[in-house]
Amino acid sequence: MTLLAARNAIVVFLSFAFAYFFSALLRAVTATLAPTLTQEFALNARDLGLLAGGYFFGFAATQLLLGTWLDRHGPKKVILSFLLIAVASCVAFSMATSFSGLLAARVLSGVGVSACLMAPLTGYRRWFTPTAQLRANSWMLMTGSFGMLASTLPVQWLMPVTGWRPLFWGLAVLIAVSMAVIAWTVPRWESGAAAAEAAPKGYAQVWRHPYFRRMVPVGFFTYGGMIAMQTLWAGPWMVRVSGYAPLEAAAGLFVINISMLCTFWSWGMVTPWLTRKGLTTERLIARGLPLSFLVLAAIIVAGPAAGAWSWALFCVSCTFVSLAQPAVGMVFPPALAGRALSAYNLVIFAGVFVIQWGIGLLVDAFAAAGLGEVGSFRAAMSVFLGCCVMSYGHFMLAKDNSPQ
Repeated sequence: MTLLAARNAIVVFLSFAFAYFFSALLRAVTATLAPTLTQEFALNARDLGLLAGGYFFGFAATQLLLGTWLDRHGPKKVILSFLLIAVASCVAFSMATSFSGLLAARVLSGVGVSACLMAPLTGYRRWFTPTAQLRANSWMLMTGSFGMLASTLPVQWLMPVTGWRPLFWGLAVLIAVSMAVIAWTVPRWESGAAAAEAAPKGYAQVWRHPYFRRMVPVGFFTYGGMIAMQTLWAGPWMVRVSGYAPLEAAAGLFVINISMLCTFWSWGMVTPWLTRKGLTTERLIARGLPLSFLVLAAIIVAGPAAGAWSWALFCVSCTFVSLAQPAVGMVFPPALAGRALSAYNLVIFAGVFVIQWGIGLLVDAFAAAGLGEVGSFRAAMSVFLGCCVMSYGHFMLAKDNSPQ
């Protein structure tokens, strides 16, 4: 394991963060574009959920291969290969003339940016100290919040000027620029033949690990659910339940994303101090995550009165579970880090896909049963809340071999 000097570590972090910014923007932009796409392509809730979830389906589909490639070839080579696909997906989305074309481009975009977080986290496992890894993870997520922030009001302001299609041409160019920056600044991966030979093949050791299994349900439902709300369903709730106009909903998403930005920045600042005080990831999740269940229950009860600030509080209160991702990576040796991180990312983004599409299906099903629009959204969110609570119960009862 070769630690980078502080200056080099900062440059590497910023290079990866630049690419991750556009990855997050691309991920979240459908929430802002939802009213426009719904009108132009006559989408229903099921279609909208599938369109947003298509990104996460593509993202999740690559994760197992991605982990193996990261361990074998290193972050630099892998992320540059994948970002080429991201550029193509932006061009394809801008040229789509049907729902099927939009969906195919969204799946392709999920594939293209699927290495934008896993590649740096794999590199950090070898290049950064454990404390720096926790901080870098939080600040990468903060960078993602910057990208999601850019996908809200700035996109809404540009829409009357450019329309939504040219925005994706611009994204294609900027992602290509990020590739050039990574190619220039990120160090080569020294695979270490002896270590690679000694490392177990495949994912069996990852899937069997008790710590990994303990973290799976909260990753799927709570972490995946947080992203599903932030990148899609908070927007339609504000429009269709709370009565926001599209521009007001974009402003609401701006509030949510700036709240997340500040939260992840704060996690990066306080995590080293919390670690020194003996507050482990497991203890923080156990003590903090129930707050998100209370907030979601309050949103369901409040219905139309629950707007942007309520959803911001929900997303912020879910961020305790974001600490699980680097913790999973650090449980395994560096030679397995890519596979461990990618396997857990698969869990998270499979959860996002299932929850985004599932809530759309539930909203339409409850509406067909006669609940009305507000009642349908409330009922769908109640099902989601029940799943989150059960996943927390598994987390609390499961045994693992982590230090407490």
